[in-house]
Amino acid sequence: MSTALITGATSGIGLSFAHQLAERGHDVILVARDRARLENVSDALRATYGVGTEILQADLSDRAETGKVAERLAEQARPVDLLVNNAGFSLRKRFLDNDIEFEETAFDVLGRAVLVLSHAAANAMRHRGRGAIVNVSSVAGQISSGTYSAVKSFVTVFTEGLATELKGTGVTATALLPGFTHTEFHQRAGVDMSSVPRFMWLDADRLVRDCLDDVAKGKVFSVPSPQYKAIVAGLRVLPRSVVRARARTVHRPRAK
Repeated sequence: MSTALITGATSGIGLSFAHQLAERGHDVILVARDRARLENVSDALRATYGVGTEILQADLSDRAETGKVAERLAEQARPVDLLVNNAGFSLRKRFLDNDIEFEETAFDVLGRAVLVLSHAAANAMRHRGRGAIVNVSSVAGQISSGTYSAVKSFVTVFTEGLATELKGTGVTATALLPGFTHTEFHQRAGVDMSSVPRFMWLDADRLVRDCLDDVAKGKVFSVPSPQYKAIVAGLRVLPRSVVRARARTVHRPRAK
């Protein structure tokens, strides 16, 4: 039986990954900050799917705690066959209006943790000749809208480069680029998303199911839904001056 490790596994897209992977027969390692929520999810997965579960309580903005997760990924005696780097972090303010400490924390969670955990997992998987990595990026990484866009752009390009480096090793890397998705993410961040049209919202379970299908096919990019496939394709060919101009007028979340 294979094992999957999911960061940010107690809510939203990460929770959907945990359930769908457990349903497919994977043992799961759940990584998040909240111990109580981790235990609740772990109990539910064992009871519902009969799989093995493991809990790693970790704050991925903390380098030492991120290092402990990396050590688990590097273990050859207890191999991890699939890594899902999903842990999220919301930025409500523009870069110059934010405290730099908050920006650094976000960068550590959204960027550095992906780098460190991918490095540990990819080396262990390459040694075994099998495995897969999913890095949850965002359509926001295709535009120029603050540091969230910037770090998600890094995640997308980093994953593409990793996939190229791993070609022929039996290990794959896939960047998932969701758009607006029905999760707790915006509510917990305290932002009002009511102005986003209904047709732009995605279902987390469908998104994850489609992503896992793309991983099985070895795809480097997984872009859910026809509307976001069209948006990403358009953004890749538009002049950057047009993208920047649009980014100034696109929906900006408002604090509640």
